[in-house]
Amino acid sequence: MSNDTDTDDDPQDGVSDSTEDVADDVDDHASELVDDTGDETDEEAGVPADDRGTLDDLGSDVEIEAEVNEEVAEEDLLGGLEVESTKDIKVPDRLVDQVIGQDHARDIVKKAAKQRRHVMMIGSPGTGKSMLAKAMSQLLPKEELQDVLVYHNPDDGNEPKVRTVPAGKGDQIVDAHKEEARKRNQMRSFLMWIIIAIVIGYALLIVQQPLLGILAAGVIYLAFRYGSRGNDAMIPNLLVNNAEQKTAPFEDATGAHAGALLGDVRHDPFQSGGMETPSHDRVEPGAIHKANKGVLFVDEINTLDIRSQQKLMTAIQEGKFSITGQSERSSGAMVQTEPVPCDFIFIAAGNLDAMENMHPALRSRIKGYGYEVYMDDTIEDEPEMRRKYARFVAQEVEKDGRLPHFTEEAVEEVILEARRRAGRKGHLTLKLRDLGGLVRVAGDIARAEDKQFTDREDVLQAKRRSRSIEQQLADNYIERRKDYELTVAQGDVVGRVNGLAVMGEDSGIVLPVMAEVTPSQGPGEVIATGQLKEMAQEAVQNVSAIIKKFSDEDITERDVHIQFVQAGEGGVDGDSASITVATAVISALEDVPVEQNIAMTGSLSVRGDVLPVGGVTHKIEAAAKAGLDKVIIPKANEQDVMIEEEYEEMIEIIPVSHISEVLEVSLSGEPEKDSLVDRLKNITGSALERQVGAGSGSPSPQ
Repeated sequence: MSNDTDTDDDPQDGVSDSTEDVADDVDDHASELVDDTGDETDEEAGVPADDRGTLDDLGSDVEIEAEVNEEVAEEDLLGGLEVESTKDIKVPDRLVDQVIGQDHARDIVKKAAKQRRHVMMIGSPGTGKSMLAKAMSQLLPKEELQDVLVYHNPDDGNEPKVRTVPAGKGDQIVDAHKEEARKRNQMRSFLMWIIIAIVIGYALLIVQQPLLGILAAGVIYLAFRYGSRGNDAMIPNLLVNNAEQKTAPFEDATGAHAGALLGDVRHDPFQSGGMETPSHDRVEPGAIHKANKGVLFVDEINTLDIRSQQKLMTAIQEGKFSITGQSERSSGAMVQTEPVPCDFIFIAAGNLDAMENMHPALRSRIKGYGYEVYMDDTIEDEPEMRRKYARFVAQEVEKDGRLPHFTEEAVEEVILEARRRAGRKGHLTLKLRDLGGLVRVAGDIARAEDKQFTDREDVLQAKRRSRSIEQQLADNYIERRKDYELTVAQGDVVGRVNGLAVMGEDSGIVLPVMAEVTPSQGPGEVIATGQLKEMAQEAVQNVSAIIKKFSDEDITERDVHIQFVQAGEGGVDGDSASITVATAVISALEDVPVEQNIAMTGSLSVRGDVLPVGGVTHKIEAAAKAGLDKVIIPKANEQDVMIEEEYEEMIEIIPVSHISEVLEVSLSGEPEKDSLVDRLKNITGSALERQVGAGSGSPSPQ
């Protein structure tokens, strides 16, 4: 087997003498056609002349062609952009200019396109990984593209030969071969019918045996038909056709099986007797071959099996990869082509867990010959970014093609939702796929009502309709708890606290925690139930340290039972219920009741400091929906609260820095509570004056 792929204009080596001259003539004729018609200007190739000289300016910020009032830009939701609707906002043509945020990742893609480097992008779903990959394909030059042809090998039918030609020439070569084969078949058919006529005439007129003449004519017909199959075998198989490509190829191989990724050879049930299909006609290209001179994108890279990752690594290293049958039970497994070009830029993507099951050598090759980049989830809320979010809405409307344009007020509501989904004060979310879903639902609502524009009310209605499954379950969960009186929103109860938890990523629920202290029949221990996961179990252990420090009760001979009421099949994860557990246990130990109109969330250090947690906005809204009056949150999370207007009057938010503040707010029974809080203050030393999280470097919630 030859290890080199032919790249000149001569036909493949090893073709028999009887067909070599024909192939030369056909290919030379095709070359002349390309020379006459194949010259394209840079603009015809889809690459502007200015872009072909340098890639340094690719992906630069695109100015929105609308009036901007710089004086009010800082406070204005649209960043000073003065438009009546998204119809007034110009959408850039290139994908790289449509990317919102992700400046670091965009710069990496620009450099990688210029230097032909591989890239691995890791981040949350919907942050623009696939869009950046497609953008890279638009940055690569088109003139290097190639067509790939597979020829029959007369010396070894199971080793088809491979040849590359400039893009667009492959079709002409195949057509020329087909035309030549058609002419040969016409001549053979003409000769066949002449011979048949002579044989039948001889049988009828001279021998006078018509049956013998018919049989002889049939034999001649079959012999000619069988022999004509050799002409069809000379027609090459156009494996990769880039004639219609306006930009460099982009192949998304996410979830592809081995054959779709690496190429395959179809099974032939008729492998002999003159009915078989030539092996070169059964060769199918893989995504790695279609992406030659372009971009191969694989999202969720860890879902590829190890063997496919190993072969992918070989293709990246060699720049060419032979095609063989992927199934050992198929006749295609006997066929292996010469190496087929696959010189592509590889972009791997996935979530953080994608790196766990990724082949170490494959990651090493990407890192050694390219870049690794983490995709941001949020970006700072600045006037320029708000203008780009307005452009994002215009992009989604134009991309869909059926939605009414959004009014200024509707765009402002979308930007407010982007702030809310960020979960951080002064930031906007970059999970734009989900935000785009909100835009489409709002547009569908307006379109159903035959509106000329999508207005703010449509966006508000879309927010209610486009709730996630987790949000719908959480709301249903809250309503069912009300029916069965599982959520207590009034009165005082010893050892019971309304905790808060997050379901999924964008919904909160009220999760009551109960504690009971009983005599122990052995060494005292803390027993927690409710399908607690590892982090939650560790949080309970940390709480036990606080209890031993702050309580006067000796718990060495007592068991402390902690129950997360109806935690569900998913169990409890994380440490955001730490202050809830601590309050419930201290209440049970000291026999001091807890006000039931209060809910709380917050992590806790072993010193009693209340630390920040995630999802505070969704938790506060869940407390309001459940009918609670107050909610305690970490002071460090105060800046992250962005609840809907409808809940602002329903609930009071109380930020705290220390467990002593939590107890002072939540416990009832003045003498007992005052005594306990005073004792805590004496132990901790002016705990209430401390501002944990404001300047002490408390870690941000994960």
